[in-house]
Amino acid sequence: MYKERHSFRLITDGAIQIDQVRSFRYLGTIVNGNNTLAEEIRERIIKGNKAFHANRTLFKSNFVSRKSKLKLYWSVIRPFVVYGCETWVFNESIIQRLSVFEWKILRKIFGPNKEDNGNWRIKTNKELDESIKHRNIINYVKAQRLSWVGHTNRMPETSIVKKIYKLKPLTRRPVGTPKSRWEDDVRNDLKKMKLIKWADQVQDRLKWKLTVEKPRF
Repeated sequence: MYKERHSFRLITDGAIQIDQVRSFRYLGTIVNGNNTLAEEIRERIIKGNKAFHANRTLFKSNFVSRKSKLKLYWSVIRPFVVYGCETWVFNESIIQRLSVFEWKILRKIFGPNKEDNGNWRIKTNKELDESIKHRNIINYVKAQRLSWVGHTNRMPETSIVKKIYKLKPLTRRPVGTPKSRWEDDVRNDLKKMKLIKWADQVQDRLKWKLTVEKPRF
């Protein structure tokens, strides 16, 4: 199990020893006491880079089409980066880091542009986004979060996940926790999509899936 180096032991009743740490890994995701994502995002990007370098021969090959390279990125590399993204809360730093990671790979896939004067230049971020029809990693994460919202709202009221989702703590949030909550992020996305009666729409699983996957953020 992953544990931060700076830890100390607590002795409980009997002979049981429990390590108290500032962060730990649970089901492949790093959890910490501050509820921040910086450490998790850093490790996700490292794994994504490793997956890219493991397949760099295919990305460099002239015998593999751009369409196939893009599918390889979406199906093999991106999943390493967005694992567990349904619970992520965005800030500008996270958005920038994820976008930079993706732009680097997309530039490998699409290559530079040739100008009328014969000079070559790298594609702009906007051109890259248009090349993939706005199916970028940020829109993907937002779609996954909304998909999880639908899945959670379709659960029976007796479900433990549903109970935790609806739980309203009576205490204030500790100092140092992120200002923007997951629910704030999700509701902001719903507002941008102009989905007012979304609680009713999520009951239709297929329709909701098609709704949230539209890249209109």
